Amino acid sequence: MNILVTGANGQLGNEMRIVAKDSSNQYIFTDVTEQVGVQTTFLDITDLDAIRTLVKEKDVRAIVNCAAWTNVDAAEAPENRALVEKLNAEAPKNLARAMKEVGGWLVQISTDYVFGKEPYNTPCRPDQKGTPTGVYGETKRLGEEKIKEVWANSDGSTGGYVIIRTAWLYSEYGKNFCKTMLNLTQTKPQLKVVFDQCGTPTYALDLAKAIQVIVQKPVQGIYHYSNEGVCSWYDFTQMIARIAGHKDCDIRPCLSSEYPSPVKRPAYSVLDKRSIRETFGISVPYWVDSLEKCIANIQKQQTNASN
Repeated sequence: MNILVTGANGQLGNEMRIVAKDSSNQYIFTDVTEQVGVQTTFLDITDLDAIRTLVKEKDVRAIVNCAAWTNVDAAEAPENRALVEKLNAEAPKNLARAMKEVGGWLVQISTDYVFGKEPYNTPCRPDQKGTPTGVYGETKRLGEEKIKEVWANSDGSTGGYVIIRTAWLYSEYGKNFCKTMLNLTQTKPQLKVVFDQCGTPTYALDLAKAIQVIVQKPVQGIYHYSNEGVCSWYDFTQMIARIAGHKDCDIRPCLSSEYPSPVKRPAYSVLDKRSIRETFGISVPYWVDSLEKCIANIQKQQTNASN
């Protein structure tokens, strides 16, 4: 099967490149940017005709959409609103239309930011009503709705969609919280990190492995995937420093109100993953175990780069 991956030079896209090496499927990695050392096919996912052309040329049967506008704060700027909606809502609709026309599947990566306005204290279910607090969450939820509209009244027997909401994504690639805190806990004598926002970190490689399983035998619907467990950003930082052996940084908890932001972030966005485990037989690793693996890989990369 030929599988097209968008946003292939981002965090999740790069991890999809890793899992693809052991797959019998043929992957076509696309992006609007180039990356040194890897082959990337240019594709603008806001251009429906371009998507249709590539799907036809490569006989694509599934698309994994890892592309999105993900800068949560910048999404609030009025001058960015149109582009954010174009990337997060209209582009997924384009991908859905192109797949429906060939009886294929779209795996859409969504976010825990579709929740947040209501005060949750139990894990968010896939069927739970989304109440986003900002433009990023609103446009990602709108993207979900537009995908569902394309396949309205479809039971998934001739192609369809799988929407996977994830949270707190990190990896060895690009800019992310884990890599930032590895640097800060090594170089700063003191840090203040919020402890009143709780969720679960997600190692992008774990998510990529789950996607590889799902795309083989997709079942239409909305699912949640993050690693298991729950923590605050403060706990996450403490564990990053502990695993990395950074003992000289004084990490202190603080309130979100001490770091004003253009958007209110979800105070609790732990995701209920029962349906993805039961439907696809996926085993979900504990967040600390996965964090240890990622940090080991990052440190190995740093050692190799210095030699």
